[in-house]
Amino acid sequence: MRLLVRLPNWVGDVCMALPALSALEAAGFRPVPAGRGWAVDLLAAHGWPTVALPRGLREASGLLRGLQCRHGLLLTNSLSSAAVFRLAGVAALGHRGDARSLLLGRAIARPAGLHEVAVFWRLARELAAWLGVTDPAVPGAPPDRPGRSTTPWPDAPPDRLGLRTTAAHEAAAAAALAAALPAPGVGFIVLAPLAAGSTRGASKRWPGFAELADRLAGRGLATVCCPGPGEEGEARAALPGTTLLPGLGLGAYASVCRGARLTVANDSGPMHLAAAVGAPVLGVFGPGAPARHRPWSPAARWLGGDGRWPAPAEVARTAIEMIDGAARDR
Repeated sequence: MRLLVRLPNWVGDVCMALPALSALEAAGFRPVPAGRGWAVDLLAAHGWPTVALPRGLREASGLLRGLQCRHGLLLTNSLSSAAVFRLAGVAALGHRGDARSLLLGRAIARPAGLHEVAVFWRLARELAAWLGVTDPAVPGAPPDRPGRSTTPWPDAPPDRLGLRTTAAHEAAAAAALAAALPAPGVGFIVLAPLAAGSTRGASKRWPGFAELADRLAGRGLATVCCPGPGEEGEARAALPGTTLLPGLGLGAYASVCRGARLTVANDSGPMHLAAAVGAPVLGVFGPGAPARHRPWSPAARWLGGDGRWPAPAEVARTAIEMIDGAARDR
């Protein structure tokens, strides 16, 4: 069954939705993700026909109508995304709110206090049950159809996000590193000092990255930063002594993180990108809530959060512990 999936608008959220998308595929659905243009590169290795949505209700709904998907899943919470699906003739399941319940095929309450990975997982589980693909059945589900599975949905999401990368992603990352590092095979650390948006009006950018870079350099550790489009100036200001790798797509960025000894990042897309490929990552939180947004990976740690920024010495000490621990495990 082809299933139209409206992806979240943030890189980190798309990474955290990967277990839900993969579980839907395992249950027999054919996900058709739709979202921001960068999602096409990010999900290129998964084999899903990812669609870049144009701006505007009419343009977006017209494009989606042509995909001829009867059912959909909204991983967004906006009224406009529900309207686009309704105008496209797609019966969608999503969270109620913003008076959008009337636009949905099925509306459910958004749970409080869960990690975002679990929130997306729950949405996918409810959709599979609503459409009669998995048990338990949901009242009002469509009648049985050929090929229905009665396999129960797993109780909890896996502990890994499972982002895949392509050979082209790996080649782009290797080329960028070869051009930037002083010698082949030099170990390096990725620093991600930028973060879009805010939490309760407070910036998510930890102010200690420059001091952290100096502390790591004092230990002989090379640092790199992969700024996004238009972020080169901000990255240079935040990390004056760090090597920049500009112009990388998200898949190549993920490949760089996979090859790094460690990624240190704000509560941001790069933090979840590194976690998504199973790379060692240290998340630095201030106003954010690690209980909901911590990096989802066995190879991840995090500091601060709920209004407290960690000190640069604490971050540097933890980073070195993680690097030394990984070296001993090899």
